[in-house]
Amino acid sequence: MLDWVKDDEYIVLSDEITDPNYGFFPDKRPINVYLNYGFIPLDKPRGPSSHEVVAWVRKMLQVEKAGHSGTLDPPVSGILPIALGYATKALGLFLLGPKEYVTVVRLHNDVQEQKILDVFNEFTGTIYQRPPQRSSVKRVSRTKKIYQISLLEKFGRLLVVKVNCEAGTYIRKLVYDIGEVLGVGATMVELRRTKVFNLNEEDLVRLHDLSAAVHKWKVENDESLLRKLVKPIENVLTPFKKVYIKDSAVEAICYGAQVAVPGIAKLSSNIVKNDLVLILSLKGELIALGKALLSSEEIEELSKGLAVKVERVIMPKGTYPRMWK
Repeated sequence: MLDWVKDDEYIVLSDEITDPNYGFFPDKRPINVYLNYGFIPLDKPRGPSSHEVVAWVRKMLQVEKAGHSGTLDPPVSGILPIALGYATKALGLFLLGPKEYVTVVRLHNDVQEQKILDVFNEFTGTIYQRPPQRSSVKRVSRTKKIYQISLLEKFGRLLVVKVNCEAGTYIRKLVYDIGEVLGVGATMVELRRTKVFNLNEEDLVRLHDLSAAVHKWKVENDESLLRKLVKPIENVLTPFKKVYIKDSAVEAICYGAQVAVPGIAKLSSNIVKNDLVLILSLKGELIALGKALLSSEEIEELSKGLAVKVERVIMPKGTYPRMWK
C-alpha cells in the first residue's frame, strides 16, 4: 500500500560537510526557532472543533501560525496532526497515507455476524462515496479506497468496527451505506481516529500535557518537556524519500531555484522519476518539497542537469548565505 516510502539506503555523491555557522540540526534549534518547525500529534478531545483546538495550541505556544491536517468534527476524537510556523507548509503530506478509525455502530435490527462480515468484504476495495450534506466539499460522487474493515466486538446490535482507509473517506457515510446493504439501517454512535499515515496512538500529545510543558518552560525556564511533546517536522517525515543538498545550494532553493545534480550531496537509493521527495540540508533541515525529474541511478551517473523540481519551499530566505553571483 505504501511501498514508495521504504528508504534505508543512500547514494553518496559528495563527501562535503556542513558549516556549523548556518542553520541548525533540527533537535538543536533554539526553542523559538524549534517551535516554528514544530509538529504535534495531538489527541483531540470530543467537543471542540479542530479549528478551536488549533487556536488554543497557537495561543498556548505564542506562535504566529499553526494548522492541522484532516479535520475532525466536534464529536470525534483522536489524532489531529498540528504543525507550527514553517512546518504548516508540509501538512499536506499527511493526506498521502492511510487513516485508521475505530467506530461504534448501532444496527437498527438484529443481523447475524456472518452476514455483517460478508457485507464488510463487499465494502473493502474501491468504493463510490458521495459526501454528506454537512460537509466542506462539493457533493459529487468520488472513489475512495477501503483497505480493511474489521469487526472488533459485537454486543447485540452494537458493533465496534475498525476501518483502515484512504484520506478523505467519510466514516459516517460508510456506516450508513453498510446499514442500507444489510437491509436494517445503521447509525454511527461514536468515532475515534487512531492512525494518520505513520502516526498512531502511542505518539499522541494531550492538551493538558502540552499546557503543563508550556508552564514549565515559561515559569521554570525548563524547555525539556516541551521538546519531548513538540517534535521537529523532520522527525515525522522519515518515511519519505530524500535528497540532501550542499550548503552552497540551500539559499538558491529558498529563492525558487531547482535542484541541480552538482548541488546534491546524497540521496535515497530508490527514487524513481516523478516521486515526491524531501529536499534537506546536510544538517537534516527540511528546505523544500520536490518532484524527482530523474531516478536515483540516473542522478548518480550525471555530472550536471536538473534532478528535482521544487514544488514548495519550506525554509525561509536568509537561513543560509547567498553563494551565487
